[in-house]
Amino acid sequence: MPKTISIQLRPEEAEDNALLRRVIAEHCGIQPGRLNGFLITRKSIDARSRQVKINLTIQAFVDEPMQERAKTTFHFRDVRKAGNQVVIIGAGPAGLFAALNFLENGIRPIILERGKDVKARRRDLALLNREGILNEDSNYCFGEGGAGTYSDGKLYTRSNKRGNVDRVLQLLVHFGADERILFESHPHIGTNKLPQIITAMREQVLQCGGEVHFEQRVNGFDIKGDAIASVTTIQGNMFKGDAYLLATGHSARDIFRLLSDAGLEIEAKPFALGVRVEHPQSLIDSIQYHCPVSTGRSPYLPPASYSLVEQVSSRGVFSFCMCPGGIIATASTSPRELVVNGWSPSKRNNPFANSGMVVQVEHKEAWQYLREQKGNRCTENDPLLMMAFQEDVERRAYQAGGGNFRAPAQRMVDFTRRKISATLPGCSYIPGLNSAPLETVLPPFIHRSLQEGFIAFEKKMKGYYTNEAVVVATESRTSSPVRIPRHPEYFHHSQITNLFPCGEGPGYAGGIVSAAMDGENCAKAIRGKLA
Repeated sequence: MPKTISIQLRPEEAEDNALLRRVIAEHCGIQPGRLNGFLITRKSIDARSRQVKINLTIQAFVDEPMQERAKTTFHFRDVRKAGNQVVIIGAGPAGLFAALNFLENGIRPIILERGKDVKARRRDLALLNREGILNEDSNYCFGEGGAGTYSDGKLYTRSNKRGNVDRVLQLLVHFGADERILFESHPHIGTNKLPQIITAMREQVLQCGGEVHFEQRVNGFDIKGDAIASVTTIQGNMFKGDAYLLATGHSARDIFRLLSDAGLEIEAKPFALGVRVEHPQSLIDSIQYHCPVSTGRSPYLPPASYSLVEQVSSRGVFSFCMCPGGIIATASTSPRELVVNGWSPSKRNNPFANSGMVVQVEHKEAWQYLREQKGNRCTENDPLLMMAFQEDVERRAYQAGGGNFRAPAQRMVDFTRRKISATLPGCSYIPGLNSAPLETVLPPFIHRSLQEGFIAFEKKMKGYYTNEAVVVATESRTSSPVRIPRHPEYFHHSQITNLFPCGEGPGYAGGIVSAAMDGENCAKAIRGKLA
C-alpha cells in the first residue's frame, strides 16, 4: 500500500524530479532504490513568508509496483431507443453535465442552446472585441459551454457539500483536460483549451443518440396544469420531453421575463456588483512573492493571484474571479449596456492581472436606488427588481464609455479621490478605455464602499493601492439577480412539477464546478421522477 507523506520544498526543488525522489526517500527513511515511483495528490503554494514554498502531498510506492493515477471510468449508453427523454435548455456546464449523466443512465437528452457552437462563437467574440458588433445570442455569456468557456475556466469551488467535485474533475479529464486539475489546489483549464473539451462532450452526446440544437432560443412554454407539455423556440420549432431542465445561466433575462409573464414564481435575489481592477502582473508577483519588480518572480512559480475581502460599514467588499496573466473582456448581452469580465489562457502569460472587485447589493438598497431613477417602472416587490438595478448600472457604464463598448475607467488612486484621470495606463481591454468619473456610473453606496475598500486593501497587500492600477466599470454578472424557487428535495419548480431550474441562472450555483454538480443533482432528481 503506498505511503502518504507531506513535504515542503522551494519552487525549483519541487520541479526537480531527481531531487524530489531523494527527498521522498529520505522522508520515508529508505534508500532511493526502494522507491519505485510516486504520485502528487495535492499541490499548493505557501507564500506567507519571504521564502515561497510549495506544499506537496505525495503517495510514495516503496517496495511495491508503481501505480498509475486512479481515473474514473465512464460508461455512456446508446439512448436512441430510450424510453424517456429530457429537454435541456442551455448548453453550459449545468446542462452538459446533466446530459452526460442521462447518457450514463439510459435517458435521451435533447439540448437546446440559444447560441452557436464553440467554433462559430469565437468569430462572434472577435467581432465584438474589434468592431463593437454584439450578437445577443452568441457572446461571452451565451453559446456552447456557457459563460465559463470563454471567461477563464477556473475550477475552484467551496461547494464540496453540493456534490462530487472529484467526479466533475474526472469527467473533464476524460474529455481532454490536463490531469493536473486533479491535484492542484486552484485548478484552471484556460479559455484556449476549454472549447476542445466542450466539443468532445457534445460529440459524446451525439454519438450516443442524444440531440444538440444550436441557435434555438426558447421563447415559449406550453403549460398544462402543473406541468410543461412542450417548449417552442424562436425558430418556430417545438420540443417535447418527459421533463425539462432549465439551465440558461445568470444572464438569460428574457427567460426570467418569460417565466414572470407566465405567472410562474420567481424571486429577486441579492448579488454583487462593482468593477474590474487591473494591475501589472509583475506588481502582483512582487507583492505576493516578495520579489523585486525589476527581477520578477521565480520561473518555477506561476503568475501570482490574490483574494481580498473587507467589511466597509457592515457591507462586504471582495475580489471575484481573479485572473492572473489575464485579459478583461466585454461580457455584454444587450446593446447599449456594458459589462466587463476577466479570463486567462492556460499559460496565464499576459502582462496584466485583473480581478472583479465587487460590493454585495441587498434588495432594500437596490429599491432605494431605483426609486430615485427616472423611468423606473419596478415596484418594491417586483421579482425583477434586482435585474432592473443591474440593467440600470450597465446602461450608465455604456454611456460613460462613449459607446461601441469602450469602457469608462479611472486610475485607482484617482478613483478614491474622485479625480478624472488625465491619462490611463496600458490595459488588456481590447475595445479600449475612456477616462470618466465612475461616480456617475456606480450607485453611491457601491462607489463609497469601493473607495474605502481599495484603501483598506493596501494594509493587506502593500503596493496594491496605486495609480498603476486601472479601475474599469462595470462588473455586474457575478451571479444571477433572480432566484427560481424549487422543491428542496425533488428539485422541480415550486409550481411546475416537470420543470427543473438548474445551475447559476436560478441561483443554485456559482462557477463551472458548482454548476456541473447542480446539473448532476437535477439529473438524479429527474431520474427519480421518471423511474
